[in-house]
This record gives sequence, structure tokens and C-alpha cells, in this order.
Amino acid sequence: MKLATWNVNSLKVRLPQLLTWVGREEPDVVCLQETKTEDANFPTRDLREAGYHALFAGQRAYNGVTILTRIPAADAVDGIPLFENEQKRVLAATVEETRIICVYVPNGDTVESDKYRYKLSWLAALHAWLGSEIKAYPRLALLGDFNIAPEDRDVHDPRLWEGKVLFSKPERAAFQGLLSLGLSDSFRLFEQPERSFSWWDYRMNAFKRNLGLRIDHILLSQQLAGRARASRIDKSLRGLERPSDHAPVVTELQ
Repeated sequence: MKLATWNVNSLKVRLPQLLTWVGREEPDVVCLQETKTEDANFPTRDLREAGYHALFAGQRAYNGVTILTRIPAADAVDGIPLFENEQKRVLAATVEETRIICVYVPNGDTVESDKYRYKLSWLAALHAWLGSEIKAYPRLALLGDFNIAPEDRDVHDPRLWEGKVLFSKPERAAFQGLLSLGLSDSFRLFEQPERSFSWWDYRMNAFKRNLGLRIDHILLSQQLAGRARASRIDKSLRGLERPSDHAPVVTELQ
């Protein structure tokens, strides 16, 4: 099974790139974030012609998550149960006994803001829910844009980012809390090139200068982590014209 996650930053804009990419990579499951597409406008036909069934939860201009699968998924859940879910940020479904959870974690704005406090409460709710999900589904993959760089090596300049949103200690502690549930960061199961990032600001020529952060992740339960054989970031899409500011992350399982 090949799993992928990509923050497309507008599915309408990035649809041609997505269709070309899935045609080349042929992933079995693709989780998309920041689709910014209302459900009524979702390109179901285009993706079906590309060989994918689609589950989606969207809203106009903001947020939005999608799970694309080669075979139909079951037991879909939209949002974190018992939490405020007006923002479309979570979608879960089961594919051949594997629980797939697609997340778009709030950005947080600045560490002094109400949005940052909301981010931390959102992550706490995610943690609580995942505890029960992992018990119910030992084969579980959590994919998405976490808006958290877990370690110094996941940031182009840790001293510059220290204490700032995406790299603050409470956010990193929340990420470690997710791992403590029995999840593994699939990217770090393998030797990786130095300065490997998945997001680069559109400003300051950041991509060409590789001033990035690794904030897009695929976390695997113990049963799936033991089957992982490769994980990588596909930077090629970030170099296209009109790119998303994120690059896809791909993990392959035996």
C-alpha cells in the first residue's frame, strides 16, 4: 500500500497537478488538505476518471479535507467527535482494515493569539479521540498537514523559529503526545537527506533557498510501522508554476 498526503492549498487551482501526479505515482490512498472547495463543487468525476473514490468535507475558501482511495472506503467520520467541528479539518475512513485519518491541524497564527490557544485545545481533542481509535483500529495511519515541525532538524533555522508558531514547545509537546499513543513518524523510520522540508513560504524565494519546515507527516501505528519500506517528500510539485506551498509526503508499506 502506498500512502500520500498533500496540502494542495486550493483543489481547484491544483487539480491538473494532482491528476498528473496520481497518474504517475499511483498511490492507493491520498489525503488532501486545504481543498478550499464546497462539497457541491468537488471534482468527483475528474477523480473518478483518474481511478479514485473520494470522501470529502469542504467549505468555501477555507480548510477542507479529502481522502482518495483506489477501492471504496467504509465507516467514514467527519470531524473529531464531541468537539467543535465547524471548520472542516478531519476526515476518517477504513480501507481494507486500515484506518485512515486525514487531518489539517490549525495554523495557530501567533503564540499570543486566540487561534494558538484554539490550536492547542484542538490537538488535545485529537489526542483524546485517537486513543480510542487506535484501540479500535490497530492498523491506523494519521496523515496530513500538522502545522508542527517536531525537531530542530525539521526547521531551516531553529534559532529563528524558536518560540514561534509551528515550532513552539507546546506544539512540539503535543506532537510527541500523539507519538506516545503508539504512533511512529514514518519519515524518520529511514535515513533521510539533511534539510528535508515539506513547506516553503511563497515569499523570500524560500523554496529555491530551501528555507523550509517539515510540517506534513504520516504517522503509523505499530502494526503499520513494521511494514513501512520507504518514505519521502516529493519536492518536484513545489517547483511547478502556480504550486502549492506544500510538497506531498509519500510512505510505502509492504
